[in-house]
Amino acid sequence: MRTLPATRRPGARRVVLPVASFALAACASGSSSDTVAAGGPAAANGSSSRAASLPARSAARVACAPDNGGFTLPAGFCASIFADSLGANARQMVVAPNGDVFVASAGSGGRGGAPAQPGGVVALRDADRDGKAEVTTRFGQAGGNGIALRGDWLYVAMDSAVIRYRLPAGAMQPTGAPETIITGLPFQPGHRNKTVAFGRDGALYLNVGSPSNACQVADRQKGSPGKDPCPELDTRAGIWRFDADKPGQTQAGAERFATGLRNSVAIAVGPDGQLYAVPHGRDNFFQNWPEHYDEEESAEQPSEELVRVERGGDYGWPYCYHDNAKNAKVLAPEYGGDGTKVDRCAGKKMPLVAFPGHWAPNGMAFYTGTAFPAKYRGGVFVAFHGSWNRAPRPQAGFNVAFVPFANGQPSGRYEVFADKFAGETPPADRNLARFRPTAVATGADGSLYISETQKGRVWKVVWKG
Repeated sequence: MRTLPATRRPGARRVVLPVASFALAACASGSSSDTVAAGGPAAANGSSSRAASLPARSAARVACAPDNGGFTLPAGFCASIFADSLGANARQMVVAPNGDVFVASAGSGGRGGAPAQPGGVVALRDADRDGKAEVTTRFGQAGGNGIALRGDWLYVAMDSAVIRYRLPAGAMQPTGAPETIITGLPFQPGHRNKTVAFGRDGALYLNVGSPSNACQVADRQKGSPGKDPCPELDTRAGIWRFDADKPGQTQAGAERFATGLRNSVAIAVGPDGQLYAVPHGRDNFFQNWPEHYDEEESAEQPSEELVRVERGGDYGWPYCYHDNAKNAKVLAPEYGGDGTKVDRCAGKKMPLVAFPGHWAPNGMAFYTGTAFPAKYRGGVFVAFHGSWNRAPRPQAGFNVAFVPFANGQPSGRYEVFADKFAGETPPADRNLARFRPTAVATGADGSLYISETQKGRVWKVVWKG
C-alpha cells in the first residue's frame, strides 16, 4: 500500500459512515460497488454540502477475496480486503461521497510485544475502484473512537474532547489545525469511547458511557448495593446534545438528551431523521447475585437493545434491564430485584429489537444505498465486537447483524449477515479471536464497509447477484 506524503492533497470524492451486514454462506470471486453512509443518509448527518455521491459502478471491478478475507456472507455477496494492518485500535469509520474512507484510530502503547501505535485518523483511497485502497495517509496524533463528516468538516471524538478538521471535498489531508468543539468530557475509569452523530437539525449528539457495570457502591463486587440515586447519570450513561459548530463547549452547557443508556458506542441517525442506539448491556448477574441467577441465565442476560433515542427518554440503566426471555424491563438486583420484580421499571423505554446478551455492539449504520437487494434498503446493520463473559456457554457475537426497517419500525426479525469473524468457533479468550468487528458504513455506490480491531482490517462488501 502506497503512503501519501502529508503535504500532498489530491482531488477525490467522498463517502460517509458505517453500515454492517450479516453472513451465512461465503462468496468466492468478485463483483462490487461502493459505499455511502456514516450512520445515516448524508442529509441526516449534516453532510449536505458533500451530498454529491459516487455514481453506482459495476461490482465486477472489485476483486473479492476467495473467503471474503476471513468471514462468511449470504449467497450473492462477496468482500474484498479494502485495507489491512491499520493497527489494533482502528475504531469507527466514515466514507466520503467520493469513496475515500476515514478511520479513527485510538492508538496504543503496544501490547504483547507489539510496537506502540499513534492515534489519529487514517485516510484510505481506492483510485481504480477494484475494492482495495492503494493510497493511505495519516494525520493527527490524538487517539479517538468516533468519526463523522459534516460539510467540509471531519469530526473526531476522543476520550475527553471532540475536535474537527477542515477537510475540503476531495482532500485526504485537512487544512490548518484542528478546532476543539467540546472539551472536558469525563472518561475515567472506564467506557471512555465517545461516538458522534448529527441530526437533521444540525445538532451534534454524543454518547458518554458509564464508568461502571451497575453503579454499585463497590463496582462488580458480590452483593454490593447500587447507589440510589445513581450519581453517574448526571454526566454519564446517556446521550448529550451540542451545537455542532460552536467551539469550546462543555458538557455542563449541553442538553442531556436521553439517559439510562449504559454505553451507546453504536449510535446512528436513521432515514427517518430519528436517532437510534444499541447500548452495551450490563454484566455479572451470577457472579454478584448467585441467589437470584444461575450461570445459564447470566450468560444470556440482559439483552443488547436496539432503541429509538427519544428526547427526555429514560432507558432504565442502572435500575433496570431488559430480560430477553420475558421481553420486559425488570428491576436490577442491586436495587432490590430478584429476576422477576418490575417495580420502578414499569415505565422505562422498551427496545425495538432485543439481541442476545453480551454480544457487545460497537457500531451501527442504516443502509441508504440501492445496490443491495430491496430487503436491505432502509434497514440497519449492527457490528458486534464479541463477548468475554458467556461462560459456561460459548462466547458469541463477533458478527454483523441486519434488521429490516419500514416506516421507522423494524419490519422483521434480525438476522446475522456477516459471521465467523472470530473463527469457526469463538475462543474462550476474546483477545484470541481472529477478527472482532467494530464498525460498519455504507458507501456512495451502495457497497458496505466493515472494520475490525484485532489487526485493523477493513472490508468492502458488494452484491454480485
